[in-house]
Amino acid sequence: MHRILAVIALAGLAAGASAADEKGAVMTTVSGFVAAFNKGDVKAAAATCTEQTSIIDEFPPYEWHGAGACARWMAEYDTDAKKNVITDGVVTLGAPKHTDIAGDRAYVVAPADYAFTKAGKPVKETASMLTIALQKSAAGWRIIGWSWSKN
Repeated sequence: MHRILAVIALAGLAAGASAADEKGAVMTTVSGFVAAFNKGDVKAAAATCTEQTSIIDEFPPYEWHGAGACARWMAEYDTDAKKNVITDGVVTLGAPKHTDIAGDRAYVVAPADYAFTKAGKPVKETASMLTIALQKSAAGWRIIGWSWSKN
């Protein structure tokens, strides 16, 4: 009987470690996307996304989807930033409020701040939310959709 309980306890610990590993892998993809954005690295940002991605953000046209959506979003972000004299944009994520994983799908909700310079003056948008859906494939966790909710 003690052996059975020990095996069950070890299986539970292994499952807990596996879930923690998956959460870590999901957050590595999310952090990689944010780091690529902060560097202005379009290729690295696009590499965290699936080919077919859906995006909602605070600048026109507000929605992007389909093939190459992450790269198109980055290009249009750059265009909007130039138009509005915005430079040095940096996103800082807080601790996720949710990191839910079900099989090959994950859902992350994290508070985020966005600091930038507008026409030479520092600006900081605080308490926004970044919500990301991911899918796991042979290449690892990739973003299939995300939205930014400006506070």
